[in-house]
Amino acid sequence: MADREAEIAANLDAVRQRISAACAAAGRSADEVNLVAVTKFRPASDALHLLRLGQRVFGENRDQEASAKAAEVAAELTDAASDPRPEWHFIGQLQTNKVKSVVSYADVVESVDRLALVAALDKAAVRAERSIRCFVQVNLDTEAARDGSGRGGAHPEEVLEIAEAVAGSAALTLSGLMAVAPLAAAPAPAFERLAVELRGVHPDAMSLSAGMSGDLEAAVAVGATHVRIGSALLGGRPLLR
Repeated sequence: MADREAEIAANLDAVRQRISAACAAAGRSADEVNLVAVTKFRPASDALHLLRLGQRVFGENRDQEASAKAAEVAAELTDAASDPRPEWHFIGQLQTNKVKSVVSYADVVESVDRLALVAALDKAAVRAERSIRCFVQVNLDTEAARDGSGRGGAHPEEVLEIAEAVAGSAALTLSGLMAVAPLAAAPAPAFERLAVELRGVHPDAMSLSAGMSGDLEAAVAVGATHVRIGSALLGGRPLLR
């Protein structure tokens, strides 16, 4: 256990240094970029190690795994006055039948990609008496977005309508945009297109979630405020234990 925490500590330091260097190269402050530690396929113990090391924001993409992990982490945080509290981001494609569960633990949903999902999230959040921050996910591969393939997300032409629906809802707050770079394209041009789209969204929603372990520098260079890092922090994909 001590070896694992030491490994994670070294990885976390290395990722933070990468973010700082990328921000310096882009003429930005490192405080402008939030690290979302992607703990999918990893045990709750890894999230707890990260919490003890000062990491607060975590990303998950499967409800069944995320809900159990959030509950396990919460059970370990016995002292509400002094224990660090995690912020959970749901970053995977979300079906409406999972919305009630996701709203019960997630503080942020980064993968809002259609009007029906906005309505379902708002209804569930109202019933749960929670306020959920939302990113509209855009599919930067427009051909894939048009035929429903690729990594998910709304077609760029749909983004403003979805963003306005979030902004006009009762229990949701519009944070900004989220994207994954196209599978078959260089990341920097994709992020540049995303930054252009961001300027057309609600002016108070300036957050941009973009960039992962392999391309965080490109994302920071074009204004990302959140980078979603998994393998660089926690290694390859193991079975949960």
